[in-house]
Amino acid sequence: MKKKLKQLILSAVADDLEQIEIALNHNLNPYLELVQQIAGHILFSGGKRLRPLLMILCARMCGYKGEKLIHFSTMFEYLHVATLLHDDVIDQADMRRGKKAAHHVFGAAETVLTGDYLLAKSLAIASETQKIAIIQLAAKITEEMAQGELLQMMNQRNPELTEQDYLSIVQSKTAVLMQASCESGAILADVSPNVLNSVSNFGKNIGIAFQMADDVLDYTAETKILGKQIGADLREGKLTLPIIYTLNKANSTERAFIEKVIQDEHFSHTDFEKLIDIMTTYNSISFCMAHAESFIDKARKALKAIPETPEHQILYHIADFVVARDY
Repeated sequence: MKKKLKQLILSAVADDLEQIEIALNHNLNPYLELVQQIAGHILFSGGKRLRPLLMILCARMCGYKGEKLIHFSTMFEYLHVATLLHDDVIDQADMRRGKKAAHHVFGAAETVLTGDYLLAKSLAIASETQKIAIIQLAAKITEEMAQGELLQMMNQRNPELTEQDYLSIVQSKTAVLMQASCESGAILADVSPNVLNSVSNFGKNIGIAFQMADDVLDYTAETKILGKQIGADLREGKLTLPIIYTLNKANSTERAFIEKVIQDEHFSHTDFEKLIDIMTTYNSISFCMAHAESFIDKARKALKAIPETPEHQILYHIADFVVARDY
């Protein structure tokens, strides 16, 4: 199913993906070669371009026919990569997309400043739309993502983190960017408030589902496929839904063991395997994936409020792929 979904999506958006790559390279244009090198280290290392695609498809679904759509869509990839560069420095991450994280190659200060450059570039492109609502949206989500990162840092290694707390972090750190990508496409098309709300809900729900599936992959994927070490989130002190659910189900002995692992950034492979065994006992992964799929159902329902277009089916395929992927 995963392979078929991926092929369906790629065949439908191949031309757009090619044009996005060209635009990302063309729009980057810093006057410092170092910025080009650092940005390119992650920007052109295998990203799915999901956020630009969401903007493009939602804009067309809503009737937008402007010539600069591909150009405008790059703002969301630049913003996304800026957050990845910053996050990897904060988390002291070792790998990103199968390569050494940029701060290990170029230095932390240089990486942070390149992230700042990409953030400014995304806001500059937002201003080119000449849509005040898009400019305001870009500023708002930048603010919200920063607070989401702080909220996650404040709860590092906190075994009392609730599912609601987790959802607040996911909404602020991940979902808002996909939500804004979809909303911006609709705003370009000057849609009614009801249509804008439907498109916004689609983006929000697939954003939440995407992060939930991503958090599951941290416990189930292979390193070479995932592009980073499995268990990396836990080593960095990030408590995600699989751990939160397992903690709530575990008996006192199991909970004590899990809390010990949470506090130890150098936990052993044996400890990690034991943790996975406890998760298996309580079907934690199945619970998390079912929860993610419930958000995909909400996303699909949101689009049904909009008259059917060719873009609908591609967006449905993307929604399904969000929870079916293995990277």
